[in-house]
Amino acid sequence: MSARLAIEGGAPVFRTLLPYGRQQIDDDDVRAVVEVLQSDWLTTGPKVNEFEDKFAQYVGAKYAVAVSSGTAALHAAVFAAGLGSGDQAITTPMTFAASANCLLYQGATPVFADVQADTLNIDPAEIEKKIAPQTKALIPVDYTGHPADLDAINQIAARHNLIVIEDAAHALGATYKSRRIGALATMTIFSTHPVKHITTGEGGVITTDDAELARRLRIFRNHGITTEARERQEKGGWFYEMVALGYNYRLTDLQCALGIQQLAKLDQWLARRRAIAARYNAAFREIPEIEIPTMKPECKPAWHLYVIRLNLERLRVGRAEVFKALRGENIGVNVHYIPVHWHPYYQKLGFKKGEYPVAEDAYERLISLPMFHAMTDAHVDGVIEAVRKVIAHYRR
Repeated sequence: MSARLAIEGGAPVFRTLLPYGRQQIDDDDVRAVVEVLQSDWLTTGPKVNEFEDKFAQYVGAKYAVAVSSGTAALHAAVFAAGLGSGDQAITTPMTFAASANCLLYQGATPVFADVQADTLNIDPAEIEKKIAPQTKALIPVDYTGHPADLDAINQIAARHNLIVIEDAAHALGATYKSRRIGALATMTIFSTHPVKHITTGEGGVITTDDAELARRLRIFRNHGITTEARERQEKGGWFYEMVALGYNYRLTDLQCALGIQQLAKLDQWLARRRAIAARYNAAFREIPEIEIPTMKPECKPAWHLYVIRLNLERLRVGRAEVFKALRGENIGVNVHYIPVHWHPYYQKLGFKKGEYPVAEDAYERLISLPMFHAMTDAHVDGVIEAVRKVIAHYRR
């Protein structure tokens, strides 16, 4: 393989693009969906309950409520928590916009707290600085699948009587102090988007140990109506009441049939992601131009993303040039994330660049490498080769 970069006329490491993430679907998944297509229920039927029960059992929570996306899960959780106009919740700027948008949907106000320099998870010390009389909830994000400092966050919440909504969209299967993520906060939300650990096409799940919150979540996903069509059919009744302004955030039996099959394979897929991360760590640890992800000893990450940080003072170019060169090698790198407060919409709300220096410095240096459980050893070898090739070319 030529050491000449593909963007300068050399041969790329891969002939076609290796994406940063993708779903894995097998024949059993297809058969399960086809069985539902041939059944009486396509939308909210028995497979939804089955998926919820198995999901709750997996994460160790009493209740799981399936919805149409991870964003819907966040919105539902904020609704169930009772947040509205005049209320505030504290979250991280180092996340996808949905972690903050969910508050705006309910008329509440997002407040950002900067992140820790090692894991890039929200910093409990910064949370303490942001608490005000209007603060009603904390929304930590398990960035890349590494759990946030949940004990410290829950202790802050207990002192100030706050609800904790853990955004674990990246962290299905992760553990914190030997406990699976999913029952360590008031509510925990997950995503089942195709690039996540399991997929239902699109989808999300909220888990909780609180029966009343679970009831409110189920009502919210169904237009604010107290019963679902399947319940009324089983009872031979027709009467229903709308008691809240909800949304159509239902997940279908088709999707849940897929989710049930995927959930059964999650542990082996997590093992594969951890093996890939170990290979990356071993390869990149000794490259001074690269900072590999931090893993706290009390945590076992789920590795939704594998994010390196470039030590730009050791390179002749910036992140944009390294990104472009890796794309030229057909490595589907990405950047996670543009800080939420940098987006034009949030700038219009009054947020300013420079307010969260740790998150902002990290953003300027971040690159996400391909990480998905269907990656072969040859894929991993190719990513490592491409990173070494590009870094060597741009090294000072």
